[in-house]
Amino acid sequence: MRPILLWDVMGTLVRDPFFEEIPEFFGLSFEELLAVKHPSAWVEFERGERSEKDFLTGFFADGREFDREGFVRLVRASYEWLPGLEELLGELHRAGCRMHAFSNYPVWYRLIEERLRLSRFLDWTFVSCLTGLRKPDSAAYAQALDALGVAGERCVFIDDRIDNCEAARDHRIHSVVFEGVEPLRASLREAGVP
Repeated sequence: MRPILLWDVMGTLVRDPFFEEIPEFFGLSFEELLAVKHPSAWVEFERGERSEKDFLTGFFADGREFDREGFVRLVRASYEWLPGLEELLGELHRAGCRMHAFSNYPVWYRLIEERLRLSRFLDWTFVSCLTGLRKPDSAAYAQALDALGVAGERCVFIDDRIDNCEAARDHRIHSVVFEGVEPLRASLREAGVP
């Protein structure tokens, strides 16, 4: 029986604008942005505990004003497939692989969908803003397996973060640390993915 593929999205399928475009938007370095952003607003946004409006209002710890509409436009325009991933997902989809997003992300996953249409290949099933759970929290993996009705051994999880992959292994989920499309292809073959 073919494994079910669980995909992280940002940094695995889609380029994350948080490291370059977003700091540039504010005229800050990445390190400077980390120092002035609200310490928990993003995580709360990802868990669905903050609306987009509340997140944008509280983006900075000091509550400073900025062009919020321009910021969201920049984020949306920055979403791009990482090299080779659209083609790989197309191949896996045509081969009949069941695939789901398993991603820490806020409601902005809808902006990714509008721009790149990931739903051609996978279901947006386990996005943290919908489940209220974030990786590497053990409950996030348990909830996904319960919803799919399968044991961990039936799944392959792909993520660019080692800690998320290690947490998946605690649930007997075969995990692949994403380091580029060619190493990923080899790892998927080893895991029995056609």
